[in-house]
Amino acid sequence: MNKPLMPKATAVWLVENTALTFEQIADFCGMHALEVQAIADAEVAMGMQGRDPLVAGELTRDEIERCSADPEAKLNFAKPNIPTAQVRQKGARYTPVAKRQDRPDAIAWILKNYPEVGDGQICRLIGTTKATIDKIRDRTHWNSQNIKPQNPVSLGLCSEAELEKQVNLARARTGTVHSG
Repeated sequence: MNKPLMPKATAVWLVENTALTFEQIADFCGMHALEVQAIADAEVAMGMQGRDPLVAGELTRDEIERCSADPEAKLNFAKPNIPTAQVRQKGARYTPVAKRQDRPDAIAWILKNYPEVGDGQICRLIGTTKATIDKIRDRTHWNSQNIKPQNPVSLGLCSEAELEKQVNLARARTGTVHSG
């Protein structure tokens, strides 16, 4: 359920500046109707500065007028007109120093469980180099005797969604179907 940024201050403004019912205000602000009634009776939030949801972009004047005319209607949040942040796709993935020692384990796990995933995909997913992947695959890595394959998701090196996306891309490219 969406709530305004400052629910009580928004409720104060709506009580003072609109003809909405307590239930409508309470539903919009995520409060109880009795709490809104206490605000209207000046028992709660005395002296609190109201916050205008119109200025904040949470409501529109048309929405307030629509709900003022119909006491049974519910206030709906205004659609934000600010652009949403894009997911960053390019560039090297930063791995904290404490987790860098886990990379070889994650690479070994991917090579063992999903051999169809390409080296470039593993590089993007884990944030490593193709040389490291080749050394782990050939067991010539300097620490190869201590490498224990572990899921990169449980190690915190990537998310489950990122791993699934790369595996599905690799399967689509190679035409393999996972049995299990």
